Amino acid sequence: MIINFSVENFGSIKEKQTLSFLANKSNHLEDYYIIEPIKGLRLNKLALIYGANASGKTTVLKALDFLRKICIEPFSKKTDKFDFEPFLFDEKTPEQNTKFELEFVQNGIRYLYEVELNKNHIVKEKLVNFNPNRAIVFERSTDEEKELATIKFGSKIPKRKSLEDNLQIFTLWNNTVLGGFQKANLEMSILKNISQFFIFTTSPLFYIDDNLQDVISKSVLKYKLFKNNLLKILNSADINVSDIIIQKDEAVDDKDENNVDHNIKLVHNVKGKKYSLNYEYESEGTKKYYSYAGILQILILEDGAIFSVDELESSLHPELFHHFLLTFLINSRDSQLIATTHNREILNNRDIFRDDAIWFTDKNEESATEVYSLADFDSSVVRDTSNVLNVYKSGKLGGVPNLGDYYIDLNETE
Repeated sequence: MIINFSVENFGSIKEKQTLSFLANKSNHLEDYYIIEPIKGLRLNKLALIYGANASGKTTVLKALDFLRKICIEPFSKKTDKFDFEPFLFDEKTPEQNTKFELEFVQNGIRYLYEVELNKNHIVKEKLVNFNPNRAIVFERSTDEEKELATIKFGSKIPKRKSLEDNLQIFTLWNNTVLGGFQKANLEMSILKNISQFFIFTTSPLFYIDDNLQDVISKSVLKYKLFKNNLLKILNSADINVSDIIIQKDEAVDDKDENNVDHNIKLVHNVKGKKYSLNYEYESEGTKKYYSYAGILQILILEDGAIFSVDELESSLHPELFHHFLLTFLINSRDSQLIATTHNREILNNRDIFRDDAIWFTDKNEESATEVYSLADFDSSVVRDTSNVLNVYKSGKLGGVPNLGDYYIDLNETE
C-alpha cells in the first residue's frame, strides 16, 4: 500500500509535491475508507484528484507510472535514454535532476524508496527498511565519467561481495537497482519483495479509453469467479447482461496467449428471451462499464491492488460514477484507487467522501503544479458543515480554470 508519493522536477511539477494516503484522525466513514496494513498506520483507500485542464492532474499519475516502469522494465543498452521532460519553464530546472520518493508497505513491511535521475542515467538510489527500526537496504551511486553504478548493501542483506558484484554487472548506469535485479539470476528476498510490489501490486496507468476488454476477457476465460462477479457488477449498475461469451480469434499455444484477440458477446435477457450482441455493437456506455467492472473486480478480489486511472468519470452518468466508487469502497479490503476526475457532484455530499481523500492540482505564478488536499484547509475556508461543491466552484480551493470573457472580437487588428 502506498503511504506517500513525492515527485520533483517532472513535467509540470517543479518543486517537490506529495500525494499522501495517510489518513487524519477523523473517524468519518473510516469503516469504508481506512485500511491498516501495519498496526497504527491508517491509510486511505482512495485519492480523487481535481483540477483544471493542464493543471497537472495527469502528471501526478504519469510520475508514479514512470517510477513503476523504471523499476521493472530495465534498459538493455547504456545508450538508452529516459522518456520524460523535467520542468521546462525555468532556466535552471532543465539541467537539474528529477527526484522520486515512494513510501509504501509490502507484505507487512514498511519501505522508503528514493531515486534521483536525469535523462541519461540514475544518479542516486536508496532503499530503506523500517522493520522494526530504520535500516538501509542498499545505496547506489553512479560514476558519470565511467558510466558505472556502485551498490552498497546495508545490514538487511548478508555481506557477500559476489552478490554486490553480480548485481552491479546487471545494473547499467541507466538502470535502477530493481531493474538490474530483473535481469540478474540472483536470490535476494528483499529485492524480490519490492519487485513484486511494482510488478503485481501497482498497475500501469489506465485511461478508460484504452482497450481493456482483452485484458478482462483473459480473466473471464481463466476464472469462473471473475466472470460471475463481473456479471453481478454489471447488473448492479443497471446494465442488463445475463452472460458473457468469449471466443479466441484463433487457436494459439499458451506462449502466445498474451497476443491473441477475443471475440466478445454479451447476452441480454429481454422479456424472458436471450439475445447475444457482439461487443462492437454495444452502446459506448455498456462498453465503458465493462472496463470499469473489470477494474472493480481486480480491486475487490486481488490482495492489495493499486490502480491509477485518468479521468475516471469518462462517459459515465454521475450516478454510475458514484455507484462505482461506493462499490469499490464498500467491497474492497486493502486495495487503493488513485484517479483524476472532473466529476464535482461527489463534493456535494459529505456522506460519501472524506476530506483527506480529496486532492487538488493548481498552477502557481511560475506555471508549476502544486498538489494539496481538501484536509489542508482550515475552518476559515471549509467548515464541517460547508457545502464543499459551492466552496470549490467559488474558486476558494483553487483547481478551477481562470476563464476570460465569452466574447472574442475576431475582427480586431493590431
